Amino acid sequence: MRKNTIDIITLGCSKNLVDSERLIRQLELNGYHVTHDSENPQGEIAVVNTCGFIADAQEESVNMILELCQAKEEGRVKRVYVMGCLSQRFMKELGHEIPQVDKFYGKFDWTELLSDLGKVYQHERQYERSLTTPKHYAYLKISEGCDRHCAYCAIPLITGRHQSRSMEDIVAEVEHLVSKGVKEFQLIAQELTYYGMDLYGEQKIAELVERISEVKGVKWIRLHYAYPMNFPWELLKVIREKKNVCKYLDIALQHISTKVLANMQRHVNKEDTYELIERVRKEVPDIALRTTLMVGFPGEGEAEFEELKEFVRWAKFDRMGAFAYSEEEGTPAQKKFKDEVSEEIKQQRLNELMNLQQSISAEVQAQKVGKILKVIIDRKEGEYYVGRTEYDSPEVDPEVLIPVNNGTLRRGCFYDVEIVDSDDFDLFGKIHI
Repeated sequence: MRKNTIDIITLGCSKNLVDSERLIRQLELNGYHVTHDSENPQGEIAVVNTCGFIADAQEESVNMILELCQAKEEGRVKRVYVMGCLSQRFMKELGHEIPQVDKFYGKFDWTELLSDLGKVYQHERQYERSLTTPKHYAYLKISEGCDRHCAYCAIPLITGRHQSRSMEDIVAEVEHLVSKGVKEFQLIAQELTYYGMDLYGEQKIAELVERISEVKGVKWIRLHYAYPMNFPWELLKVIREKKNVCKYLDIALQHISTKVLANMQRHVNKEDTYELIERVRKEVPDIALRTTLMVGFPGEGEAEFEELKEFVRWAKFDRMGAFAYSEEEGTPAQKKFKDEVSEEIKQQRLNELMNLQQSISAEVQAQKVGKILKVIIDRKEGEYYVGRTEYDSPEVDPEVLIPVNNGTLRRGCFYDVEIVDSDDFDLFGKIHI
């Protein structure tokens, strides 16, 4: 056990990661040594930043808490603290079930941890972060909460209403991160396209992205978690015309059946969704689209699932993730619908959908062979340098593999790479001379 050392473990999404990075910085400002996601936590204190989105994520969080409590009982850790979404949602129940935890904090009150440790939370430096990502890219959280109230989603129960950060605040953070060497920004929020409604009375995401793009030193901006209803069309002009805004859009569609979408309370229908995809690709012809879909939601029979597969065949998404519906306590779906699709059928549909996407991904990737693409290098791994194009976000998307015998490449630098081969997901390239 190392004195004055705190281990932080982050579970769930990149929004949680940003919170962990802010906490790490505050702890460091108060004299602590902090490690992140250590395989073998050895500090006096362990902090788990939990996810509470779906059942699998909740189970992972609980297992991690129990593992650290076991370490505490064995004398390998002195104290265990828990924060994040699961803690916010089930604080009373968790406290009763796992009394070995020294204290549970909510999604937004984890700042109390500093005072509980006898330290001072420095509010004037609240947006400073110690990056856990490679120093050339960072996640940029532009808002908290969500006003959408999709039937299946517990996030509004956890995070509350949408709260945008001011443009000035966000741009100042970008400038600070650029001064520390960050070149690439992944803009994240629970709902990106709603940005500004609470502060300015209208959607301001296009203006925000444009202002960030004008900060000297920003090389790439990538957009995550857009919403299909009331899509801000002016954003497409910014994506098309600003060279440092990646031709990339992550927009969670969830389904295509009008019946299922209505049950989900998504406020869009099948026709709206097809028109949205067509218009986005018409206005930004070379854009990479990423989406997330759900199978097994109440109302999805075989006919609705066939609709979904047909849509995926038509859309040919560059990137696609999917998950099976799980009933979440307190959500409109849990109150209104019976979880009627068996777990076995859900898994079958999920496998079928992802197998379909795998063949589409292979086709999409093969079309890039012979092209010269701009690639940023993330790391060296075995016999390859591993990088990404503007069409690839860290952690979730395919990568570009370049043999190390191509020469010495530097992490965080851009190179023109000729794509020479592909598989179902990744690309293989060589430096273009």
